[in-house]
Amino acid sequence: MKLNVVVIGSGGREDALCWKLAQSPLLNKLFALPGNPGTMRFAENIDLNITDFNEITNFCIKNKIDLVVVGPEVPLVNGLADHLLNLRIKVFGPTKSAAEIEGSKVFAKYLMKKYDIPTASYETFNWNQGNEVIQYLQTVSYPTVIKVDGLAAGKGVTICNDYDSACKLIDQVFLGKLFGEAGNKIVIEEFLTGEEVSIFVLTDGEKYILLNPAQDYKKVYDGDRGKNTGGMGSYSFSSILDENKINEIKKSIVEPTLIGLKSEGRKYSGCLYCGLIETEDSFKVIEFNCRFGDPETQVVLQTLESDLLQIMYEIAFGELKSFDIVNRGAAICLVLASDGYPDAFEKGFEIFDLDEVEKFPNVRIFHAGTTIHGNKLITNGGRVLSITAYSMDKNYSELIEIVYKAADKVHFKNKYFRTDIGIRGISKFKFNQ
Repeated sequence: MKLNVVVIGSGGREDALCWKLAQSPLLNKLFALPGNPGTMRFAENIDLNITDFNEITNFCIKNKIDLVVVGPEVPLVNGLADHLLNLRIKVFGPTKSAAEIEGSKVFAKYLMKKYDIPTASYETFNWNQGNEVIQYLQTVSYPTVIKVDGLAAGKGVTICNDYDSACKLIDQVFLGKLFGEAGNKIVIEEFLTGEEVSIFVLTDGEKYILLNPAQDYKKVYDGDRGKNTGGMGSYSFSSILDENKINEIKKSIVEPTLIGLKSEGRKYSGCLYCGLIETEDSFKVIEFNCRFGDPETQVVLQTLESDLLQIMYEIAFGELKSFDIVNRGAAICLVLASDGYPDAFEKGFEIFDLDEVEKFPNVRIFHAGTTIHGNKLITNGGRVLSITAYSMDKNYSELIEIVYKAADKVHFKNKYFRTDIGIRGISKFKFNQ
């Protein structure tokens, strides 16, 4: 069996997915829609509009595609999987109703409350309840967390340290339409303290497997200061969580979530991302995503030795069989961004010396915000490149040194990166052969 596969998306996550899928002996032909200069190393890029579902399905039919892997959340929340499945095209990714677990924070909270999935206490409000919100904000403890209901590219969560800043944000969201339609509903929830961790669940809706845990860095500045971003770096290895903690997460979060979704008529198929926090008494859900995270994918897939394409194909056919997966080693990812991100930034600057970095042992580069103009590689986004280092035998601390040495070799105007990525993982690392 040889498979023709499409990866939907154009970011660092999709570059990493293409890299991993290209290793499979099951692969015949790999396409990236639209892809980026990085995916061209592993796939044929096809410049299609991923919001045009008819254009995507026509391409799949013409090229006899056996499996579509959807990277970003927006096409999934908008129903791309349903559109493809109606034409009997196999998809790795949830249906529109199941993807609402990310598409609506209000729905996710409803699901967790109904099925006793641990999460922060909360209240929800609509855009026309401004007075009620202001009254409620007088009763909560600070800091408090305000989340917009809909998709906001990872930037729709704000921690407000006092009543005045919370009221100001409500005005910006409800009256100023800071997040557009995504802010027509909000969730106000208690601020949880503890350490965050990302769990990737690959599931057919009933059976599931877990990839290595990962931890990411959402804030733009060192010391976890500044605004939320899509992610400034990440690391992954098995000893982030011990076996007892993994079992707790399975029993209290993963399994009741899958059971709850199925009971609601929203059976989940694909990658369920669980963003968790370990509080004093238990793990609790901060958020669910309906797809692989970015930049966690760039590290998690490097510690997965098993055939990802085989796993995805089994899930797309509704029966996961590949339970004996192998997760080994450690990986770290450092995001090189355009200075000014996540706010206004300049782009269009030439990127130099990637060929020098690719000579580094244990280093891989995944492209995110890049494009080709003439014969030059130039910056084309807020997050430009993901510099990653992976090893089966090197000390984790040494990987941090390697990734920063590699980052220093890459040059483009307005390059920015955090200088503390991966450090908090040093105390957790235990070598796992």
